[in-house]
Amino acid sequence: MLKETESQQRVFRLQGMLREKGVQAALFILPIDIYYFAGTRQNSVLWIPADGQPMLLVRKSLSRAREESPIADIRPFPSSKELPSLFSEEQACIGMTFDAVPVQQHFFYTRALPGRSFVDISMIVRELRSVKSPFELEQLRFSASKLASVFADVPQFLNVGMRELDVSAEMEYRLRKAGHEGYVRMRAFNQELFFGLAVSSGGVNGGFFDGPVTGKGLSSASPHGASYDEIRMNKPILLDYAGVFNGYIADMTRMFVIGTLDPELQRAFDVALDIQEMVRQAMKPGTICEELFLAALSMAEKAGLGSCFMGMPGEQAKFVGHGVGLELDELPVLAKGFTVPLQASQVIAVEPKFVIPGKGVIGIENTFVVSNDGGLRLSDLPDEIVFLES
Repeated sequence: MLKETESQQRVFRLQGMLREKGVQAALFILPIDIYYFAGTRQNSVLWIPADGQPMLLVRKSLSRAREESPIADIRPFPSSKELPSLFSEEQACIGMTFDAVPVQQHFFYTRALPGRSFVDISMIVRELRSVKSPFELEQLRFSASKLASVFADVPQFLNVGMRELDVSAEMEYRLRKAGHEGYVRMRAFNQELFFGLAVSSGGVNGGFFDGPVTGKGLSSASPHGASYDEIRMNKPILLDYAGVFNGYIADMTRMFVIGTLDPELQRAFDVALDIQEMVRQAMKPGTICEELFLAALSMAEKAGLGSCFMGMPGEQAKFVGHGVGLELDELPVLAKGFTVPLQASQVIAVEPKFVIPGKGVIGIENTFVVSNDGGLRLSDLPDEIVFLES
């Protein structure tokens, strides 16, 4: 559970940022933002004034929210008529995370709180959350270690003739047995994900997911992840899974082959390792995010692999790493156009990958912490391709 001191530190940091922007209060309705500050994911709304104590208004379950949250002022959610009386009229400028607030909800609060102006504080909150506390880093290390332990079990069950779906089911079963919470939360609109990807021949399919590898999926309604295609000899098998424990997400990819690997794919994998190491060494405070992506792209191009770097030719993702925490797509992003410096204790999943038509998918992914010594890896699982006999 979230300790009172941890919650207070997060609230104090936010309040300072609100005052700098001239915002008198913040109103949170997205559950994961509420969880970050209040330590409970119950159906509720969180009010944080720029000065003063937070207030958690709970629809359900009030009793559990009071058990879980260190917030002192926890009340039942009032009627819309009573809502204005809870807040000072001087709190006229209210921040909301417009990146995640439905228009309907925005309309509700503008009607319920007349005379107030609402402004977007999405980037304030996302930047605040991007820098992890020691408590959060501990949670992320735990998630990475649990995820790595499941990856280590893959040689015990991977066989020729299994469907991608069967491999995915085995991974999901073991992750759930280890305590994986099931949710892989994403903030981006129209993105969704469960557990992760187990893809081989289906890995060269395009798709909606904003990542280098999408997978064929099981239908046009679920065009993502494992398919009914069978695992074959001498074909790369990419397993890309998120470990979610105590709400915190570690992201990891490993490669497996039953038999031998096409030399072009092996060369692409070696380039991916070189890119990962280049990025890791440069993950220091002050490094500009875009520069890391451009350097990675340059390495891929020099190797003659630029057209298939980070996705199918023509459908490539424009990043090489993404922040993780309580959501899979947190800041910062090592991406083109993201011209901001890294900060110490940000956590980033670095995932250089290649999709080579007619041959398959290949790559690596590990989760690192930004530090003065470069990226600090959260797990000690070896990077090398695991070759298995049939």
